[in-house]
Amino acid sequence: MNQSVPHDQLLPTDAAQGKHTEVDDLRSALARLAAHPGQFHETDREVDPKAELAGVYKRIGAGGTVARPTRLGPAMMFNTIKGFPDSRVLVGLMASRERVGLLLDTPPHRLTQRMGEAVKNAIAPVVVDMPEPPCQEVVHLASEPGFDLRTLLPAPTNTETDAGPFFCLGLVLGTDPDEGHSDVTIHRLCVQGRDELSIFFAPGRHIDQFRQKAEARGEALPVSINMGLDPAIHIGACFEAPTTPFGFDELSIAGGLRGKPVELVNCVSVAQKSIARAEIVIEGEILPDVRVVEDQNTHTGHAMPEFPGYNGPANPSLPVIKVKAVTMRRGAILQTLVGPGEEHTSLAGIPTEASIYNALDAAMPGFVSQVYAHTAGGGKLLAVIQVNKRNAFDDGRARQAAIIALGVYSELKHVMVVDADVDPFDSDDVLWAMTTRFQGDISTMLLPKVNGHVLDPSQTPDFNPALPARGVTCKTVFDCTAPYALRDEFARAQFKDVDPRPFAPHLFDAAEIDHE
Repeated sequence: MNQSVPHDQLLPTDAAQGKHTEVDDLRSALARLAAHPGQFHETDREVDPKAELAGVYKRIGAGGTVARPTRLGPAMMFNTIKGFPDSRVLVGLMASRERVGLLLDTPPHRLTQRMGEAVKNAIAPVVVDMPEPPCQEVVHLASEPGFDLRTLLPAPTNTETDAGPFFCLGLVLGTDPDEGHSDVTIHRLCVQGRDELSIFFAPGRHIDQFRQKAEARGEALPVSINMGLDPAIHIGACFEAPTTPFGFDELSIAGGLRGKPVELVNCVSVAQKSIARAEIVIEGEILPDVRVVEDQNTHTGHAMPEFPGYNGPANPSLPVIKVKAVTMRRGAILQTLVGPGEEHTSLAGIPTEASIYNALDAAMPGFVSQVYAHTAGGGKLLAVIQVNKRNAFDDGRARQAAIIALGVYSELKHVMVVDADVDPFDSDDVLWAMTTRFQGDISTMLLPKVNGHVLDPSQTPDFNPALPARGVTCKTVFDCTAPYALRDEFARAQFKDVDPRPFAPHLFDAAEIDHE
């Protein structure tokens, strides 16, 4: 592993110091990871941002629903980008649950609960007056001669059939033109020209509602696109309603995670705020009544690979962001992800888990121990719930827990319920429970024609003629729990509890044994 410091003193020379670095931006996050072997890797080998970069990381650390072969691996910094001599690109910052735990000071199996507490203890962002905010150390105005997004920033393509280069981790910050409250969301942003981006909104997104309000008045909506952030900001922004209802600023969840507010500054070219310690900020306006075909420059018919693992179709009509400026830190890092990879599971899934866990704990205190938004569903479509049955009545409560989960998170498609002796984070253990504690005709609950997610290609009338529209689905509960009355027949074989470290010390560490 190369942990040299070729750029802007990115990493500390003292690994022990790095382990205890306070994380408040992307660079301090990388400093912490570099102090943990196997979590961060740099390469100076030149890479092409057009499909090659994602192709490399697919084999090193993408994971998730990416086509095999893939695996979990370190976050990776590419220091030499073909065609962009002054740029570097980071991928996979949160592409493992263990790494997210390191970045949020939390054991991986307790991230659900930690995120749930952050929602309850949210701290609102604050606007600060800085003479030179880190995110504005370098300013490029779109009105300047030679300004061109396509040559300024190395937006990658994930595959050779992408609609174009995409900013995959651009956190869009917009403000309701009527009420004045702000919202942040990660959206699909395709570079369409020297100063234009298209933006894809899934149904119900709050910033799209802001856009519609502005458009109804013939006005543009000013936004900032913030990239290269403290990971607490990105993951906190991925909560959805009803946990974060209309008017709730998700930046306050990052405040709850860090115990201090996220700092904002005024943009230089539009009437909007940006995140003060972002690596790169694109400032612009969503234009009223302007639409473009997503693949207008490539005509591939595809957009980019999304979280279910498929290359979705290019959208025929998307709103346009007119870019006014790009501001950045010196030696800025462009942060990206591989669309269907494990990083999406972390970003979308852990907030999903926290939302479901909070709701279940409020409705049934102590009944649910864990919720896992499984990577097979990209953190959105599949959840595993671990319950603690104490009497026969709890047979019904297990199914009620699944129904509550489906109500809390509307995009959820499948729920698997397991007993307390099954590890919800271990797919083999979950499938064992499904194999030995599940009968298809009596252990399955079907809820047909319920709203789901438009990016799942099976949720279409073409796949199932009974469905009225794309994004409507049949939701399924798989009750993989043993009936309480038969619990003795389903008791797992119990082995003697022995500390294995004296016999094979190189295979274990204390934290692993303590967790078990």
